Amino acid sequence: MAQDLLDLDKLNKTILCYAETVYRINGVWEGPDPLTPFIPLFFIQITLAIMFTRLLVFALKPFNQPSIVAEILSGIILGPSVFGRNNGFRKLIFPSYTYKVLEPMAHLALVYYAFLVGLRMDIKAIQRTGSKAVNIAVAGTIIPFSLGSVLYFVFQGDRAGFIFWGAALTVTGFSVLAEILEKQEITNTEIGKTAMASALINDVCAWCFLALGFAITGSPRNIHWSLLCTIVFVLLSVYYIRPCLKWVIRKTPEGQGYSEFYICSVLTGVAFSGVITDACGTHPMVGAFVFGLVIPSEVLEAALIERLEDFVVGIFMPVFFMVCGLRTNVDTVSDQTSWIVVAFVIILACTAKILCALTVSLFSNIPAKEAIAVGILTNTKGAMAMIILEAGQTQVALNTQTYSVMVIAILLMTMVVMPATITYRPSKNLVPYKRRTIEKAKSDEELRVLACIYNTRNIPSIINLLRASNATNRSPIRVFALQLVELVGRATASLVVHSTHKVGPRNPSNVEAQADHIISAFDNYELQSDGVTTQALTARCAYSTMDEDICNVAKDKRSTFIIIPFHKQRTLDGEMEDINPAFRSVNEGVLENAPCSVGILIDRGLQESNDHAHNIAMLYFGGPDDREALSYAWRMAENSDISLTVARFTPSSNADELDPVELVAETHMTLQIDSERETLLDEDYLNKFKTATANDKSIIYIELMLNDEEEAVNAIKSMDERNHDLYIVGKGTGIRSPLTAGLADWCDCPELGPIGDLLVTSEFESAFSVLVVQQYIRSNKRDGSESSASSVDYRQEMELRPSVSESDGFESITSLTTRDQNNRMALQD
Repeated sequence: MAQDLLDLDKLNKTILCYAETVYRINGVWEGPDPLTPFIPLFFIQITLAIMFTRLLVFALKPFNQPSIVAEILSGIILGPSVFGRNNGFRKLIFPSYTYKVLEPMAHLALVYYAFLVGLRMDIKAIQRTGSKAVNIAVAGTIIPFSLGSVLYFVFQGDRAGFIFWGAALTVTGFSVLAEILEKQEITNTEIGKTAMASALINDVCAWCFLALGFAITGSPRNIHWSLLCTIVFVLLSVYYIRPCLKWVIRKTPEGQGYSEFYICSVLTGVAFSGVITDACGTHPMVGAFVFGLVIPSEVLEAALIERLEDFVVGIFMPVFFMVCGLRTNVDTVSDQTSWIVVAFVIILACTAKILCALTVSLFSNIPAKEAIAVGILTNTKGAMAMIILEAGQTQVALNTQTYSVMVIAILLMTMVVMPATITYRPSKNLVPYKRRTIEKAKSDEELRVLACIYNTRNIPSIINLLRASNATNRSPIRVFALQLVELVGRATASLVVHSTHKVGPRNPSNVEAQADHIISAFDNYELQSDGVTTQALTARCAYSTMDEDICNVAKDKRSTFIIIPFHKQRTLDGEMEDINPAFRSVNEGVLENAPCSVGILIDRGLQESNDHAHNIAMLYFGGPDDREALSYAWRMAENSDISLTVARFTPSSNADELDPVELVAETHMTLQIDSERETLLDEDYLNKFKTATANDKSIIYIELMLNDEEEAVNAIKSMDERNHDLYIVGKGTGIRSPLTAGLADWCDCPELGPIGDLLVTSEFESAFSVLVVQQYIRSNKRDGSESSASSVDYRQEMELRPSVSESDGFESITSLTTRDQNNRMALQD
């Protein structure tokens, strides 16, 4: 055992003799040992590394441990600490001569992993970091580094490994921390945001320490030349390589994508950058990291990450962690020092970040509990900490004992973070979330609206709709403008709350420029309106989870109504074309899971007028969605410069009878619609509406008795002649009517319902907007409690809205259809 330890300690100095057989010619028939050649044995080693990593990820899943814990443990298990204790296993699977293959493969993994880290890192985010996070990050760099250096000299003072111990304690695993915060649902809390911002600054500092460590241990006499040449390379990359890459990207036609030649050229540039920094006296992965930082295009970043990530992280990095585990030997930890001293060193190392956060809290207004939470979170370690330690042992700055102590400390730090953060989960808001529909909202309470924005084209139509929503000091509106950004390139999933007083960057990215536009537009809307308050947010997330983020924000902001733009826009020739097919799946997800009512806003050219709607039509067929649509239209009608036409479509006695009960299958909700009860609720609500607006000449109410969907379509088309600016319709969830049954079978966009889908077609020539409304109804899917539309008392908490004018009677319209006089319309008081 002592001889094995001696070999491990002096591996970098020992000359090994072995057979230079790369692979076998005649398989097992040539000799008795098929695992002697390099390539078959390497395949066995990498298979074991991947298999053990996957098994441990699965085993640790119930404990919510990050994947880095499984990767470190798998290497330790395969190393001399566990399976390597067996001399036969070590000589068979990990003979000493195989390091000739394992070491280069591990460092190749590091080079391309560093490139991926550089691609993901957003340096501009540091400029947007608040003072609180900066203070914690600075303290989290100075104090842990100083403490780590002191501990190293106390524990082992004969080598220059203090810089690697200090740097390993300083670094915070940014990606691992993001994973933990997401699992604990504290990403958007103050604690989570501070920890993430601090981790980003620590990561940048760790790369500086790593380059410094290589320079010091590689050639102490020429350290100044190593650092100077590395700095020159960084400056050349920023001021020459990046502009060249920008020029090439500009020459690439938009939407064409990047060819294999282009991708391979970039990957070759990674290797060449590594060669340069290695020649400068640091390490190839420093050059790869810098090259990743200067890649300019988010689209290119996404393409590179898509091509590389699975291969590098899934195959190459397990080789690196296997090499780290082979270098770790727990038995050496207490050979020269007692376990009490070792435990004391590990405890101090684990508390370094907590001590620095508490130090900052003494000189600022950060509560002690929040400081401890941030300290625990920033204790999270990732691959970078292992890279620093492995570099220290490769440079013979750390021996097996000091290396193993820090590996154990890093493993314990990361494992403790997840259970420790459970106590810092934000408590659920105990105030009941009641006002989830406009119909139930009181006329004198704040209407909370979440306006979703995919791009700047959505802004005018949404603001025009909000301007028509009649915000007053008596009945205010609070708008949350949520910018939705696809997660690509360096960006990490996040929710940013913007400050209207904060000055944007001088050279903003496309996302930042769009956010500035949104903030400016909604600020102007707030300034020009009474009873309006606005707040802008930006959510970075993948399209696959965007609907969940929208619903979470709506729940967190206690919204009553969500406005989402349609996935199509009108072209110059009047046709509707797809903007992005992914928007459609997002909208469908929101409709299915929303915690409140939802409206899909379709703009058919009205945004060009830059004014809100003045002539509104509400098409009423019955059901909860139509009642919600009428409630919103009723609120708009209180605006003195808006006229509202409510057209109720009812089937005549000659219309075909349909099954009155329909299961709502399109949204996978346990929800049944009782047509008899819905009819009573419709009559009750319409009677109250007519009573309250009987003296308002700006509101017209008509009833159309029709036989089938063809007559309904003709009636709707005839309304187009009256130049309505906005049509408000219900989606018609769960309601079957002979006037819409045929239309439902031919819907191109089922999420709009039959009437909404009809209004989107090119058969209408005038420019108008359409708002398709779906009312929130509690269900098993949404709230975990059984409920149906028929069990909801829609009359509860409903207050009549006062009419605006005092004129008498309803104005009739006799030109809507070409039917006989007896069936044209039936006006009711």
